[in-house]
Amino acid sequence: MLKFDKKTTELLDNAYQGADITRRRQASFHALDPRPGETIVDVGCGNGLLTAELARAVGPEGCVIGVDPSEDMVAAGKDRCRDYECVEFRNGVADHLPVADSSADKAVSVQVFEYIDDIPAALSDVMRCLKPGGRLVVGDLHFGSFIWASDDPKRMAEIKASWDKHFVSGTVPEQLPSLLSSEGHIIEAIVPITLVDHVLKPDGIAIMMMHLMKQFAIEMEHVEPEVAQAWFDEQLSLADEGRFFFSITHFVIVARKVA
Repeated sequence: MLKFDKKTTELLDNAYQGADITRRRQASFHALDPRPGETIVDVGCGNGLLTAELARAVGPEGCVIGVDPSEDMVAAGKDRCRDYECVEFRNGVADHLPVADSSADKAVSVQVFEYIDDIPAALSDVMRCLKPGGRLVVGDLHFGSFIWASDDPKRMAEIKASWDKHFVSGTVPEQLPSLLSSEGHIIEAIVPITLVDHVLKPDGIAIMMMHLMKQFAIEMEHVEPEVAQAWFDEQLSLADEGRFFFSITHFVIVARKVA
């Protein structure tokens, strides 16, 4: 799996403020519909961008609990949210959250479940933290929707196959509705957000993924460094020639805990 060290955290911190990922994050924010005074758990809070937005929404009478296993990510989140007294950060993982039973009004997780070994256990634990009738919002990419243009389909397939090994599951959105329903919880909405571009934007999700995918493929020795670099350089060339194309769909699943 990809290691979210200091260097990776800095890369993500920059890209996550771009238009593509902001749009994705805001979709989860609106689905969650945070209200003043609520207690909200941000599962896999990362660098705290959504955590800070939730803190502003719940106000000083509310509480936002950011949970993440990465010390570098938590450090970045603490720095971003240092002015919000209603925010707490805790080290922990999604299937063993350091949150009391039935203590939260809502919980949200953005692109975290694809890294979880036991998704049913994680769903069970986050539902444990919610009050009866509490809302859970999970946003994740479906890698079956991944389209990326290349003049070298074989090399592109190798890089994508490498990237498939950085997560546990690339089909989280199709799994969650049935898993939640089987436990009696209510699926209130499923919202698709397709990120598509024919321009390689400096603040877009594609350039971020290019850096991460190249880094991962080289570090894991899935391809030779020159192959990964050639793939990266080809995307830059395609962009210069006006032939760049990238698309992937992110899904936001909204569920309500049974009373």
